[in-house]
Amino acid sequence: MADPVLMQVDDHVALVTVNDPDRRNAVTFEMSAALRAAIEKAEADRDVHAVIVTGAGKAFCAGADLAALGEATQDGLRRIYDGFLAVAHCTLPTIAAVNGPAVGAGLNLALAADIRIAGPNALFDPRFQKLGIHPGGGATWMLQRAVGPEVARAALLFGKRFNADAAVRYGLALDVADDPVAAARELAAGPAAAPRDVVLATKSSMRATGNPGTIDIEQHRIAVEIELGPQASSIESPEFARRLAAAKRR
Repeated sequence: MADPVLMQVDDHVALVTVNDPDRRNAVTFEMSAALRAAIEKAEADRDVHAVIVTGAGKAFCAGADLAALGEATQDGLRRIYDGFLAVAHCTLPTIAAVNGPAVGAGLNLALAADIRIAGPNALFDPRFQKLGIHPGGGATWMLQRAVGPEVARAALLFGKRFNADAAVRYGLALDVADDPVAAARELAAGPAAAPRDVVLATKSSMRATGNPGTIDIEQHRIAVEIELGPQASSIESPEFARRLAAAKRR
């Protein structure tokens, strides 16, 4: 079995790759735990000043593994969230190099990063409503923070998806690049060349000054808790079971 998450450090930048291309990098409990471990390893390494997250193969991340999602209780949902929450809470600057579809929990993984670079085949797709489940993992908060309430509602209430160009137009991605990992490395050269302590302190200050009086990761934590109950309830519904079975047949 291949490692579910790969990490390589070059020039003070850690490239973290979710690595199950045959299943479009769907998030399993194992992958989520491995992603957290990789992020924590990068944070602990004084040689790492920034982190890039990408997907192996043609997809960035197709969302939660359907089998894991279908069996998830609130504790199971937290295990699925754990990897992308590690990215969201990372003390280092983070870039998502979105090389292909980012769906459901995969969209959450992209949103968890500070910056997103879209490849030509990137697709940002919430998919929650289509599956018949409530958004989770702080998706409602992350998406509104990224693109504002109107565009976030278009996505989560009306099913709007964003290709690479639309993602840039609506503020969901910083830029489109033929090679999003190479473009992310170019962007990461900034913190890579700066004193690490300054980089960490700057990100910490930005978290505190985005909405003075609160820290953004605390707002995210509250959003996760608000969404958790409704998402777990929606997963227990007969309609989700029907849609899940249909999705597994495809």
